[in-house]
Amino acid sequence: MTEPILETRGLTKRFGALVASDGVSIDLRPGEIHAVIGPNGAGKSTLIGQICGTVIPDEGSVHFQGHDVTDETVAARAGRGLGRTFQVSALAMEDTVLQNTLLGALSASSSPWRLWRSVLNDRDLVARADAALGRVGLSDRRATRCADLSHGQRRQLEVAVALTLSPRAFVMDEPMAGLGAEGSKALTAFLDGLRDKAPILLVEHDMDAVFALADRISVLAEGRILATGTVAEIRADPEVRTAYLGEDA
Repeated sequence: MTEPILETRGLTKRFGALVASDGVSIDLRPGEIHAVIGPNGAGKSTLIGQICGTVIPDEGSVHFQGHDVTDETVAARAGRGLGRTFQVSALAMEDTVLQNTLLGALSASSSPWRLWRSVLNDRDLVARADAALGRVGLSDRRATRCADLSHGQRRQLEVAVALTLSPRAFVMDEPMAGLGAEGSKALTAFLDGLRDKAPILLVEHDMDAVFALADRISVLAEGRILATGTVAEIRADPEVRTAYLGEDA
């Protein structure tokens, strides 16, 4: 079996009497989209935080490309190639599309603390940013203020920023949030084509998108993995249907 790029082993996190993660073990393999689903309060955000470094587990470990990164910072994990997009946009709304993308390229450079003027004149950094914008289809929007983009375009821009870091894996937190039916359909098609760049751990409530994209699905309930399997296996699992999907799945 192909070795996973990203793996958690027995992650446990307690907040007082609440066990937000209860021995969670999942993995992400090359070329796949692995979706994590579950009701509100299931522990999805806590799991993402532990994977990306914003939440320190009480027990268990996180492994990325064969390295134990449990004690590493967010920046260190990003430097290894762990790209993240957020449920709530972290973009600079008053800056242009190019400027936002350059921030990612700059953070990946050997001298991240530089004046904007020198950055905008750095051909290598601008080329890296332009390549990422081309990959997500935003080249014609490079001079547009982020605030003037549609919600779906902002999601694409977040991916472009992550792409400048040469990611080996993506962790995406509800990228469909706030999108209408057409926006979700367009972003689903975009993400489907992105898996050839890097595998995606996808946390998502939009089940149409999950069923269209996922190679595997893990279901979280009360901080525990209830089941992991293919779309067909998860649809057919009676425990999952009772806990989350319902009889119409």
